[in-house]
Amino acid sequence: MTDVVSEGAEGRRTRLLRAEGALKALTSGPASLERVRRVLEQALVYAGAACVALYAPGQDPDVLCLVESAGVPRTLFGLRDSYPRSGHSAVADAHRSGSAVWLGPEQLAEHAESRRTPSGDFFVAALPARGDGGGCLLAVSERREGFDTDDRKCLELIADAVGAPASVRAAEGGELLAGSFSLAMDSGRVEVGDDILDLFALTRAEFDGKVETLLGLTVPEDLPSLMSVVEADHMSIGERELEFRVLQPAGPPKWLRLRGRLLPGGEGRQARLVGTVADASSLRSDVTDVARVQRLASALATAGTVRDVSQAVVAALRKPLRADRIALAELEGERLVVTVLDPPEPESWPELWQLEWRSEWPDAPVRAMPTLAAALREGRAQIWPADTALEPALADVGPGGLAVLPLPAAGRMAGACLIGWDAPHEFGPDERALLTASAGLAGQALMRAHAFDAEHELVGMLQRQLLPRRLPTLPGAVAVARYLPATAGLEVGGDWYDVIPLPDNHVALVIGDVQGHSTAAATLMGQMRTALRAYAVEGHPPDVVVSHANRLLLDIETDLFATCCYVDVDMEEGSAWYVRAGHLPPVLRHPDGGTEIPESDGGPPLGVMARADFPMSVLRLRPGTVIALTTDGLVESAEADIDTGMNRLARELAASDPAHLGMVADALLGNAHRGDDVALLLLRYDGMALRPLREGWTVWRVPEAVGHARRFTRRTLRSWGVPAVNRDPALLIVSELVTNALVHTDGRVRLDLTLLDNRLRVSVSDASPRTPAKPTSVSWEATGGRGILLVEAMSDTWGTVPVSGGKQVWAELALSDR
Repeated sequence: MTDVVSEGAEGRRTRLLRAEGALKALTSGPASLERVRRVLEQALVYAGAACVALYAPGQDPDVLCLVESAGVPRTLFGLRDSYPRSGHSAVADAHRSGSAVWLGPEQLAEHAESRRTPSGDFFVAALPARGDGGGCLLAVSERREGFDTDDRKCLELIADAVGAPASVRAAEGGELLAGSFSLAMDSGRVEVGDDILDLFALTRAEFDGKVETLLGLTVPEDLPSLMSVVEADHMSIGERELEFRVLQPAGPPKWLRLRGRLLPGGEGRQARLVGTVADASSLRSDVTDVARVQRLASALATAGTVRDVSQAVVAALRKPLRADRIALAELEGERLVVTVLDPPEPESWPELWQLEWRSEWPDAPVRAMPTLAAALREGRAQIWPADTALEPALADVGPGGLAVLPLPAAGRMAGACLIGWDAPHEFGPDERALLTASAGLAGQALMRAHAFDAEHELVGMLQRQLLPRRLPTLPGAVAVARYLPATAGLEVGGDWYDVIPLPDNHVALVIGDVQGHSTAAATLMGQMRTALRAYAVEGHPPDVVVSHANRLLLDIETDLFATCCYVDVDMEEGSAWYVRAGHLPPVLRHPDGGTEIPESDGGPPLGVMARADFPMSVLRLRPGTVIALTTDGLVESAEADIDTGMNRLARELAASDPAHLGMVADALLGNAHRGDDVALLLLRYDGMALRPLREGWTVWRVPEAVGHARRFTRRTLRSWGVPAVNRDPALLIVSELVTNALVHTDGRVRLDLTLLDNRLRVSVSDASPRTPAKPTSVSWEATGGRGILLVEAMSDTWGTVPVSGGKQVWAELALSDR
């Protein structure tokens, strides 16, 4: 019996010595939450505890907050995240008294505040931590006998060693320990220790304090599990621990282990997620081939175009396989149309490929590579090791090893992927499986992307058919326009622009956007463009043109609305009146390089209100001024609002050279966000070198009206210096046009004379929309019908145009001294 007692005492002494040694080793390193956890874990080993936790005062000194815990989740025993120091709990009692508190099941019933819900018979020990700051160690045992004498001595050793209550204050806003973090759940701002920044390959200066920055450096497949941690709903009960991968500047991703818990908010404190992040790469192998295939599948799922598919395949295969070359090509008839080469330099590829380099990528003839043609016919991945006898066009792609992957899809070959190595390469079975799986995924994605590209081209063609084929040549100005369809989706957009020459050297600039991306939006866009052009040609002022378009859109009874900006530029006077209907204002670039976004009132979008006002605003133009009109696709994105985008457009316009307006337009579209359609219209006002002479006369309906019109015309032509030989034809034309207007119409009649560059234009406007008809034949007995024939005979050209509420009949004749 004595021997048994001696062996038991020796075992207890050995346990205490081992605990002391373990704690000494753990506490020799720098302070961190990870070290606190490791110290707490010794209570599970040497004191038989099922759960152990450390509490310490936080920012509120009257509350003891959880610093770290280990073992069985503390929520199973009803342990809280915090306890008031003045409350009746084991933690508070031990902290206030400075002595240990040992409670059994019976005593726990009296300390109702110490736990939320009963969870069976267990024992609780609370010991004041001896470190600076006044923490408290709390341990729970489920053993029938509770904590014996040696367990209590071990807990006392641990309470003396744990001594890191400052870590909770750091988690709540002080200086963080090296491997710990503190995330504010409401704002997403995160404080991290230097060790965590090293794990993410960031410097303190590079880190902006946003949790999104860290999440953006992780492997995409691991984001869902990480997001579940940073959401408070998932952290409301217990601690969380998970492993994830973070991308590295070079080499494979690194495995990290995150352990965290939620500190609830309240009384002016916001909820915070605190914990540690440590390197776990020593326990993990490199990225597996399965992960590579999953990553490739994920990238191909979002690849819309053939180029996107090609780049995804290159990114997924070249670096993992340590290949020197990779090419992906579509099979079109007997030729391979290369969609991407990596590296892209021609000198890195065989001479035959360089000879076919006529555009961005070469076309590789399949018949010149019979080995490749055979592989495509068989439809299976082919691998040739180093020194295999191949035709030069293939051998130089991979002198150390070559893999040809036919890309099957929908019962046919969509293309091929060639992977080459310069140094001798050994192909393992896992690598062969990876290549085969990747080929199947790439082939299907290539077929989808080819269909997408074809449909997108069709959509673009339809859109271009709805827009002006070319812009007119303008007197005293140059206009250019650009349109970019959205790359996301296949729907036709509703953006449009137009340049409309008007009488008297006026030009109307129109830009607009119909709500949505659909066939209905494109159809409505065509209707609105046609309507605005028709109203503008009738001679209405800008506010009337837009008001008419608004009423038309309401009458169509569509659910869509449209925005537009209409600018009427007077080329002779150097001024412009414009109207906005829910659209962006014009941006002006002045000749000195300064830019301006004029502030003006605008009306609502078209098709929204029946009784809407569209106020006009004026622009003053000097020669060299550039007017820029655009749609929101150029200036608005998820990263920037409209005001920011408009200011950026103004800065880029100020830095441009307006002498080359086409290059300016291309540069402005260079950074366009392609998630939406973009329309851009630029006009450079140069001023008219030769301004026309104009005079007008209102013809009163009196018996001598035609004579008055002739006298006005004769007096005007004489003052302009028109030779006498040209006056008689002009007077005859005036007589006939004024007579027709007075005889065949009612209302006001106006005569306008314009002289420019030795060409005289006679225009007579009336209130009738009816166009004068030229008779096919006139008998000798007829009393009328000869007027239009005389006008046609005396003038070089004549015609009629609709104007507001009526028409204008005009005739032009060239002046000469003969």
